[in-house]
This record gives sequence, C-alpha cells and structure tokens, in this order.
Amino acid sequence: MSDWTEKYRPTTLSEVRGNNKARDQLEEWARTWDDHREAVIVHGSPGVGKTSAAHALANDLGWPAMELNASDNRQADVIERIAGEAAKSGTLTAGGAGRRLVILDEADNFHGNADYGGSREVTRVVKNANQPIVLVANEFYDMSQSLRNACETVEFRDVSKRSIVPVLRDICRREGIEFEAEALKKIADATSGDLRSAVNDLQAVAEETSRLTVDDVVTSERDTTQGIFDFLDALIKEEDAEGALRASYDVDENPDEMLNWIEDNVPKDYEGAELADAYEFLSNADRWLGRVRATQNYSYWRYATDNMTAGVAASRRGSKGGWTRYGPPSYWSKLGRTKGTRNTRDAIAERIAEREGTSVATARREILPFLSAMTHHCKNRDLTVQMAAVYELDEKEVSFVTGSGKDTNKVQSVVEDAKELLAEETVEHSGGAFFDAGDSSDDTDTTETETDAGDGSSDQETLAAAAESEAETTASEPAADDTDDGQAGLSDFM
Repeated sequence: MSDWTEKYRPTTLSEVRGNNKARDQLEEWARTWDDHREAVIVHGSPGVGKTSAAHALANDLGWPAMELNASDNRQADVIERIAGEAAKSGTLTAGGAGRRLVILDEADNFHGNADYGGSREVTRVVKNANQPIVLVANEFYDMSQSLRNACETVEFRDVSKRSIVPVLRDICRREGIEFEAEALKKIADATSGDLRSAVNDLQAVAEETSRLTVDDVVTSERDTTQGIFDFLDALIKEEDAEGALRASYDVDENPDEMLNWIEDNVPKDYEGAELADAYEFLSNADRWLGRVRATQNYSYWRYATDNMTAGVAASRRGSKGGWTRYGPPSYWSKLGRTKGTRNTRDAIAERIAEREGTSVATARREILPFLSAMTHHCKNRDLTVQMAAVYELDEKEVSFVTGSGKDTNKVQSVVEDAKELLAEETVEHSGGAFFDAGDSSDDTDTTETETDAGDGSSDQETLAAAAESEAETTASEPAADDTDDGQAGLSDFM
C-alpha cells in the first residue's frame, strides 16, 4: 500500500486545508516577487502542510521546483553550489528562461558551528538570489536573526479538528473504506493539529479492518508538548484563567524559565492597568519561586505557576488580535554577554573557598567584595601582590578583583612580582610562604606551628588590620605568637 500522505498530497493551493490566510499570503508573495525580490520563511508545527503548500504553489504558477533538505547538506560550499546556483539559474530546462522555486526544507537546522558556515551562506544566498526561495522551518526562532530579517514570514497554524475530519472522510471515500464519523473525530482529536499524523493514523487503522469504528481507533498517546510561542499566544491573547493554567502543563519549561518568557513578552500586548495587574501576579510568582530556592520545597511551584498563568490571563481586558513577534527573554542575552565575567568571578571564588575552607557562595558573596575594596586599583600595591600570590591570580583575575585594566603595566607588574614572591617563599619554606625566614628557624618551631594550625587556637587577623599595620610589620620581625599562627589564605596578608 502506498503512503497516503504522498498519494493525497495537495497539488494546488486550493487543496491545502486549515490555513487559508497563510496560503493566500504565500500566493501573494509569489505573484509580487518581482516587486520585492525577497525570500519567504514558511514556519509552523510539523505536519501542518508547509512543504506541501510550497510545492502546490509551484504547481499553480507553473514554476519548476527544486528542493534541498537542510539536514542532508549543511556545509557552506554545498549551500553555495546547490541552493546558490539554483537561485541564480533561469530554469531547470536547458536554454529556457523563466522562474523556478527553490524550496529549502528544515531551514531551522542551520545553526551553530556544526553547520560550517551554512547559516551565513544561506543568508547570503537569499539576499543575492535571482529566483524566489521558500525556507520551510518548524522553529522560527531557531533561525539566525540576520536570516529572519532578510526574509518575509508566513506562519502556518495547527490544523483544526474541523479541517482534519473532512480530509480523512475524503480519503476514506476514495479508498472505499466504510467508517463511523466518531472514529474520524477521534483520530483528529488524538493528532493535536498535525494533519500528516492524522492521515498516517488513518492508514494504519484502515490496513487492519474493512470498516472503521471507534473501537478500532487505538492511536497511541502522542507527545503533545506545546511550543513556548504557541503557549504565549494562548496565555496572553486567547485563554481564560483556567485554560491558561492547563496550557502550561504541556510546555517543556520549568517555572523559572516560564516566568522569564512571560514577563518579557506580556508588555507587547498588555498596557495600562492590565499590564500593572499582570506584573503584580508575576511578582507574586517570583516570591513563591524565591521560597522554593530558600527551602527546596518544590510544592510551592504550583502557586508560582497559578500566578504567572491564570493570574496573567485574568488580567486581560478586551480581546487581543493579530500576530505578535514574541522573543526569548532578554535575561538570557544578558547572561550570554556577562558569561566571561561570571566565569572569572567563579574561578577566583573557587580558589578562595578551597584556600580558606569556606563555601564558594560565601567566598563570592563576602570575601571577594572585601578583597576588591582593599586592593582597589592596586593602590595598596604590596597587599595586592600578596593577594595575587596567595590565590595565584593571573592578569585577568587581578584586573577583575582590583578594577584595573588587565593590559596595564601596573597589573602586569603585580602579577610578575606575585610569581616571584610565591617562588621564593615556596623554595625557602616548603609551603610556609609569606612568612619571614625567622618564622621556621628550627624543626621544633615548625612542629609547634603545625599543631597550632590543627587545633585552630590562633586568632586570624583581618585584611583591614593587615593594611593598617603593614608598615610596622615590614620594619620589624614578627612576634613569636604570630609565627605560630599557621593559617593559610587571608592570614597570609599579615
């Protein structure tokens, strides 16, 4: 038995079901291509007819179609050779002149380094093409921004049940299959707007019986995870409080991520009092998420989700129509921009924590700000050198702590002196760095120092005290009880 999705694929745009507006937009784009000469991105969920519509368009206009699948060949040179040349040539038939339609399927697969420049090459191709190009994508925002900005966009929505059922009914009649109307409705319900899956399910059931009944339809439970953009559309524009909450159950985002998505996108459709009310609910959700982080009691997630979904939907005043360009949270781009700085901070904090016997969070929150204040712009140079030696900081790390430029002579000389100091003290004292030679005059003193360090009986002075007494300690030998301290890390600055 042949594949029914191919056998009954639409041959004209008029046969494309469930997306009349998108179908008309696509046709208008093609007929006016000479005026704008832009490519078009056709995007939407799998199985809603995007690729079929592109081929039907080519058939309606009498244009030869050339299809390239992005998953097959993603390297830049392949894109240039196949898609690029196809987009420049006059026709598939030798010697003729006219239009051809280049269809680039799964165009959202062009992303990241694995494509070897494929995304950049596609962007260049669509900007310079002499032929109309249709890029077909499931996830619009997985495509690069430069590529999205270079093209027109047409969105195909999930096909409604009332549009799927007539297609199934027509196929049954053509195949001579008797059916119960409820059986077709059950198939349509189970496929969640995916027309292709509905046809596949119908064919699978029809192969086992000559008459299709409700009892015969035992379609397996599908992954009905909802895309975040569809969820935002439902939450902000369509669903009531209960519907918004139920829609959130199908979104593959945890409450923290969902909150970021909603708070960044709700101002695009809400304004005035409704926006104020929505943000009040979002602030309540954030409080509950804070309790989760503080107590690790994840049962509080339900209250956060109630506020950010049902609360935001209940804040809506009036209907919201049209299409809105939702985008990922700005918080994510901020994290991307500051990733290098945060990595530097965390590396220093880990070194401090290991040396001082404290947690990384304490080192980051309490000790690092203290060090930054004490060594600001390397003004207390000797103390800065000692700090760099104790924690083995490089130029970038010293620059981070002190606020000085890492390429300045001041920072570079601090790091060089710290390396020399560390090397000298390591050789002389075998791990007792930053103490004068008299500190370890004999084996008995060393043993006493280790014993004191083990029971923690010595008091550790602060960096502030070290800074105030720095001149005195360099002018005279340290007291005997100082030499018995044995503490490593912050006390090394004394």
